[in-house]
Amino acid sequence: MRITLRQLQIFEAVASSGSTTAASEQLALSQSATSAALNELESLLNAALFDRVGKRLILNDNGRLLLAHSRQMLALARTIESQFSGAEGVKRDLVIGASTTIGTYILPGLIAGYASRHGEITPRVLIANTAEVAAAVANFDVDIGFIEGPSHVRDLRVEPWIRDELIIVAAPSHALAAGNTRRKATPAVLAQAKWLLREPGSGTREAVEDALIPHLHHMAEGGVFSSSEAITQACMVGLGLACLSRLVVADLLAQGRLVEVHSTLPKMMRSLYMIYSARKNLSKPLTEFRDFCRIWS
Repeated sequence: MRITLRQLQIFEAVASSGSTTAASEQLALSQSATSAALNELESLLNAALFDRVGKRLILNDNGRLLLAHSRQMLALARTIESQFSGAEGVKRDLVIGASTTIGTYILPGLIAGYASRHGEITPRVLIANTAEVAAAVANFDVDIGFIEGPSHVRDLRVEPWIRDELIIVAAPSHALAAGNTRRKATPAVLAQAKWLLREPGSGTREAVEDALIPHLHHMAEGGVFSSSEAITQACMVGLGLACLSRLVVADLLAQGRLVEVHSTLPKMMRSLYMIYSARKNLSKPLTEFRDFCRIWS
């Protein structure tokens, strides 16, 4: 075998940075050594991996095909290193991806529970929306992910994890707030309200639309935000209604800064999901963590 992991590491660095100069700085190599390794890899494969556009190197079809395989092989190499490094044989330095609500309100308790049972863990955590976390898992950028909606990304194992309740909330001054009306809000009334929503690609946005649009048929946007925290702030000052996880707003409901809007709609529940690559060889620490997550609640 003539292709080396070092060549693949250099190729991946060039693909992510767009130049051999930037890649050489990232890898602490000389620019000439980086260029030579890339040229040798292209020669071994008898294929150009990049289109040269000025000083930029842009992945072509060959490069995109190789990148998927390269990431898989480098991820496996890192798994081997982590399994056999450290004074006690195994390091628990998992890389975890989580969508915003899970990463903020659930993951800290999950990690603490795992550490109390299995010993110290030093996680690196990526918090992003559901689509971004799924892509990171598929690209081997993170070991395991937790998302707020089902994923249709190829080569992912998607397991229903825990159940979460979505509720409609408003500012205490809102016309539909509890205390301001004696009747439960009907779909027709809710359809006339302004709604504060997450951005497209968010699992919460998808879950909210799946739960409400069949009844309301239309949701007028009162604002689009990239985090549930921003939505709660906008909701508290009366910019519109929000449909959020009860986990997110529990403290604000208890403080009276938000109120739950009671409606004639059925109870809204959703599944949160655990995802990991079907092509990834799971290390012992990762297997332990996955199995712990399956029974944690």
